[in-house]
Amino acid sequence: MVTPEQVLSYWVDEVGPKGWYVATDALDAQVREKFAETWSDAQTGACGLWLTSPVGTLGYIVLTDQFPRNMFRGQADAFATDKSARAAAKIAIERDWDLRIPEPVRQFFYMPLMHSENLIDQDRCVRLMKTRLPDSGADNLRHACAHRWIIRQFGRFPFRNTALGRTQTSAETAWLAEGGYGAALRAVDN
Repeated sequence: MVTPEQVLSYWVDEVGPKGWYVATDALDAQVREKFAETWSDAQTGACGLWLTSPVGTLGYIVLTDQFPRNMFRGQADAFATDKSARAAAKIAIERDWDLRIPEPVRQFFYMPLMHSENLIDQDRCVRLMKTRLPDSGADNLRHACAHRWIIRQFGRFPFRNTALGRTQTSAETAWLAEGGYGAALRAVDN
């Protein structure tokens, strides 16, 4: 099993900001090869000790929130550990552990809230992006507002429906045809 420091070294130093939000088959395969076993271990509680420090918790959040989106892109497992990541993030934020991590890496404490299909979490994410990322949060805030806009409109993320076996509503189908997430960004930019 890898350590939280190894997770963060890979994500922060090897992948880095230029690769965090770029979807490539090569990156997805690399994340899967390096971290799938530890991600599976996390589901059984084997990474519980990670949650005892700011760095450990951030490593856990990246492992359970960011990495599944790479390892299982387009599949239900991409969201399988969202609840665990969100719980860890909320505890860390309450303890102000996020403030011990420099920007822009700090943003990953807030991503589980952005990925939530709960409007209260979305509101909190927007607030945190505004107040706790003063130097690097402008683009993150824009995306947080777009995610919140989607939840306000649909109560869920329609682009997950296929992976999760959910039936699309006619409004969701129309929105996806009009550009989906790009349409949400345009809505918050206006």
